[in-house]
Amino acid sequence: MKKLLPYMFAGMVGGLVCLGGNQLMQPSAEQAATTPQTENVAPQNVDFRVANVPFDFKSAAKRAMPSVVHITAKESEETASRNKRNNPFGGLFGDEWFYGGPQQGSGSGVIYSKDGYIITNNHVVDFADEVEVTTYDNRTFRAKVVGTDKTTDLAVLKIEADNLPVLQLADSDKAEVGEWVLAVGNPFDLTSTVTAGIISAKARDINILRGSKSIESFIQTDAAVNPGNSGGALVDAQGRLLGINTAIATNTGSFQGYSFAIPISIATKVVDDLIQYGETQRGLIGIDIQDLDSESAEELGLNINQGVIIVGVIDGMAGQYAGLLPDDVITEVDGKKVKSAPELQELVGRKRPGDVVNLTINRNGSLKKIPVKLKAG
Repeated sequence: MKKLLPYMFAGMVGGLVCLGGNQLMQPSAEQAATTPQTENVAPQNVDFRVANVPFDFKSAAKRAMPSVVHITAKESEETASRNKRNNPFGGLFGDEWFYGGPQQGSGSGVIYSKDGYIITNNHVVDFADEVEVTTYDNRTFRAKVVGTDKTTDLAVLKIEADNLPVLQLADSDKAEVGEWVLAVGNPFDLTSTVTAGIISAKARDINILRGSKSIESFIQTDAAVNPGNSGGALVDAQGRLLGINTAIATNTGSFQGYSFAIPISIATKVVDDLIQYGETQRGLIGIDIQDLDSESAEELGLNINQGVIIVGVIDGMAGQYAGLLPDDVITEVDGKKVKSAPELQELVGRKRPGDVVNLTINRNGSLKKIPVKLKAG
């Protein structure tokens, strides 16, 4: 499980900390001593069941658990010995001082197809050349790593099996803050563990994936996720696959309040690419971007407060050919409003080279629609 250090509060991620004095919230002594007058109010018939919150999550858990597997990843003795031989400092300090032996770890995965394709995180298997998968019914398989993608921290495994249980996919675009979700995985090697929480934010960028092409648009939840949950399932209250659990916000190494999952809308595109091509097919606009805020909107003379500013256009890339300019503000992609850079990256990240995205931009206060044919990076 990826760790985010130091510990991050959700407000810090947005770059704004709101402080309030406790004394401002307290009534004065004179106010406290005064009994306010009251009036009779006609009772209102309010149906508090309108949110349709389930009484429990038994059905969702029952659907999800058989599709989540336990993964054990190891570095072989041969690879470990080769790394020792290639250690340039071994003669000075001893091999073990720099290299403590074969690496190993464990995590979770989600069955993607009945014939044995499995989704997990790249960081669960990136060091390993021996991967073992144990299914919910305690069958064990040797797994092959089909492909990995560091830019999204996703990987695909393959086991030789048939008629495996597969989860129905949710629409992560339609998931809303406040919805109940379940995290299903194997924290601390405790197999088939289910925890519950709500979606506490969407399109969250926590700056853990390095590289200009990385996509961070996580679903943030308060469902308890710990080391070993990586690669496991985030499911909705109906037991549909909503995301792949990936990271936690912590300064202890264990769950402290927030966890982060890759939306299934991103995961399915990457996984399909890895299965079909062995690598991801990314279509790029070729622009440098940042979130629009009130200060930058004022500088640009705009009366909007949400969108994504183009701060640079890369020579020879799709954005330049389409006529995008620095200081253009992207407000929509294919008719869907975008409020932040992570949202824009997520929507474009689902596309392949040659696909066309239709951008709505605000240029000097005027709206323009510009089609952009994406290029490979």
